[in-house]
Amino acid sequence: MARTPHGAVRGRYERGIAVFRGIPYAAPPFGPLRFRPPEPPEPWAGVRDAGAFGPTVPKPPYSEAFAQYLSDPVVPGDDCLNLNVWTPEPGPGARLPVLVWLHGGALTRGSSAVPVYDGSAFARDGVVCVSVNYRLGVEGYGLFPDAPPNPGLRDQLAALLWVYESIEAFGGDPGRITLCGQSAGAISAGVLLAAPRTQGLIRRAVLQSGAPEVLDREKVRRMVRRMAARLKIPATAEAFAAVDRELLLRTQAEAGRLSSPVLGGPAFGIVVDGDLVPGDPLKALTEGAAARDAELLLGWTRDEYRLWLVPGGLLERVDRLGAVALAGAMARCHAGHDVPRGYRTLRPGAGTAEIVGQMVTDHLLRVPLHRLADARPGASYVYEFAWPSGLPGLGACHALELGFVFGTGDAPESKKLAGEDAPQELCDAMHAAWVRFVTTGDPGWAAWDARRPVRIFDDGGPGLAYGPRDAEVALWTAAPGLPEPPHTAVPRAPGAELAAAMRRLRRSVGALRR
Repeated sequence: MARTPHGAVRGRYERGIAVFRGIPYAAPPFGPLRFRPPEPPEPWAGVRDAGAFGPTVPKPPYSEAFAQYLSDPVVPGDDCLNLNVWTPEPGPGARLPVLVWLHGGALTRGSSAVPVYDGSAFARDGVVCVSVNYRLGVEGYGLFPDAPPNPGLRDQLAALLWVYESIEAFGGDPGRITLCGQSAGAISAGVLLAAPRTQGLIRRAVLQSGAPEVLDREKVRRMVRRMAARLKIPATAEAFAAVDRELLLRTQAEAGRLSSPVLGGPAFGIVVDGDLVPGDPLKALTEGAAARDAELLLGWTRDEYRLWLVPGGLLERVDRLGAVALAGAMARCHAGHDVPRGYRTLRPGAGTAEIVGQMVTDHLLRVPLHRLADARPGASYVYEFAWPSGLPGLGACHALELGFVFGTGDAPESKKLAGEDAPQELCDAMHAAWVRFVTTGDPGWAAWDARRPVRIFDDGGPGLAYGPRDAEVALWTAAPGLPEPPHTAVPRAPGAELAAAMRRLRRSVGALRR
């Protein structure tokens, strides 16, 4: 049993680990609290059972093409702003390091109940692990004239404050909190790290396949307007709150089909709000005083884009579109012709899909994470996950490293993405590095400096490389004007033809999620 500010909870011992699931950190975000910032939960009398995962937030299911690789369980109920705790030693006095996990899913899918995120291995190694549910999609990141922005991010802040105030009762040290996330969870962790209201709460941060960013407000408004047009209602929080919840989810899924990490389009995301997010978080972390002493662990997978393009045969479709797809990627990344020419020079045998995928990966992830590591006075550690999935075509794709980080590679949900026979030695090495970082601030390899050391996690065990992505990053920062190989000119499509082809391509990749 453990006591929280709102009441006592009783968990379960599972293989020597105390597990508490479904603990409310905020009130159900419905009724008068719909689209509003989180409020504290109602206190409860007696001891609340915390043996099962709590309700998950409203979200549409993955498309069939993605569901074969990614699991996303649904637990019904309104009390969805809850969290889970795995601890080896409940009760005050242990003062163990704490990892707070923010799941990915493009801010539209995912939950803390995904079995890949089981925190038992961290607890066995002396780390208190906390995983969090937060509002998603239009409920968490819709932008309305009659409601505050970023309620999903505010949920995450409320959960972080709960951890700071409550974690001693579960054996954790509130002065040793590491905020960790992957994909959209990493973006969120980076934004929170930069937020003035979190200063002093976060000791360290892990950003896996996501860099701090905010979206243009108009881009988010366009997504809301798309939904409103389909529903034939005003684009206001009041009108959206009156819509049946299941209909709202179906409409959100339909409106989001034309958006993707590869070609952009309207999407839900974090926006500058003048309050929790006063400005560009990447700029705050690289140029300001935000969390300057926090140690950072930053990284990506070698073939991030393959999870975006392989499901449903989209890789082949992008290859067939050729120049049009390349022009779309250039527009998506605001890149001139020197950039794709440089990639062709570096990868002379690559198809269009690989060039497009690597360009978008570098633009979204590697370039800003390099910039973050370069600018930080505190220690930064950089990794690349390079082990290829056993499933055809996926390579070392987005989200593949998660089973290795959590030590859950044997779970069926991890095997959906990794296949059978993931190397246990690699799993042990990667999980141990995260444990060391959360515990000491040093994952076990050289900190980032002018040599740009990157830990490569691959089949033969982890090794260290120096500047392995420097050539690609230089294409974005120096515009070197590399010589154009004879066969690599980037054709220009006529405006009307390009626009029509881009619409066809967006329809093809509509199910993609970062």
